[in-house]
Amino acid sequence: MTQYNSHNERIKRRYFTYLKEASRYSEATVDQVSQALARFEADTGYRDFRTFQPEVAVAFKRHLAIHASAQTRRALSKATLHSTLAHLKRFFHWLAGQPGYRARLSYSDADYFNLTAKEARIATARREKPFPTLEQVRHVISSMPTANDIDQRNRALVAFTLLTGARDSAIASMKLKHIDLVEGKVHQDAREVATKFSKTFTTFLFPVGDDIPQIVTDWVNHLRGHLLWGNDDPLFPATSMTVGESGGFEAAGLKRAHWTSAAPIRGIFREAFTRAGLPYFNPHSLRNTLVQLGEQLCRTPEDFKAWSQNLGHEGVLTTFRSYGAVGNNRQGEIIRGLGQSLPAEPLIVEQTVAAVLRRLGVTSRPG
Repeated sequence: MTQYNSHNERIKRRYFTYLKEASRYSEATVDQVSQALARFEADTGYRDFRTFQPEVAVAFKRHLAIHASAQTRRALSKATLHSTLAHLKRFFHWLAGQPGYRARLSYSDADYFNLTAKEARIATARREKPFPTLEQVRHVISSMPTANDIDQRNRALVAFTLLTGARDSAIASMKLKHIDLVEGKVHQDAREVATKFSKTFTTFLFPVGDDIPQIVTDWVNHLRGHLLWGNDDPLFPATSMTVGESGGFEAAGLKRAHWTSAAPIRGIFREAFTRAGLPYFNPHSLRNTLVQLGEQLCRTPEDFKAWSQNLGHEGVLTTFRSYGAVGNNRQGEIIRGLGQSLPAEPLIVEQTVAAVLRRLGVTSRPG
């Protein structure tokens, strides 16, 4: 059975180049697009894209809706359906404008990949994400062993994640020169650190307790003073592996090299939370922990703007939309509390609105 179509392969290569070079998509995103197109081609028997008809998209949507996930053996989630069809819609919209396809396709053909309005709402609904409390993370850190270099690295890594809210991919690529213990800050230089969207920004250590920075300070001093590592060496080095007496691989200290991916960092978190008797929370969830702390500590719009910037967000709204959702229990506490007493000073929301209006040059709030 044919497993590819030569005409399709050529136009797909052009589209992938367009995504990377013109739309500036990452390799990971292009891979997702490639997977969506591969799924569509396999379902339609690798027919030429030039023979596309709206009925084909409709039939594909039906098949996709009942397709079982290879991992869960259940029907694909609405979110997976939405992302797959969105990739296909954008592709066929682009395809309708390409030479050799303009006469055969129309831009409106791509709309047949839309989900129903109800399905789209389900797919894009924001759901409360679980994340640890500050006390839980501190408990995990205090429960971690420190018997050897690997143990000390692991504890310092969790402490550093709490102090900075840095993403695991950024942490895996950081060097000793990127942390300034005197100023209490980390320079996330996108030329060397794998930051999201390759943004360069400075993070000052969040106020999560004086004992947490000391753990990271001790680790950095151990690397520089005891192991004699320099600025270009990794802040959190990979584990050196050797063949043990049993013939299997065993950890043998630290390797003077970066991890090749962030997967080991997630493994360290999983082991640390399990050891502490808590459910596993991934490194990224600590960003939610820090946003929750910021909501408690920040008193002015400027305070929260600085807090948001410290997480690498260009706008405060990004912090609110992505991490600032109020949990159900806390939501109930706030609503019940608002009816018990009037605020003694202007609400932070009013201050935020006023600050935005001033930035826009509006002298008074519209009625």
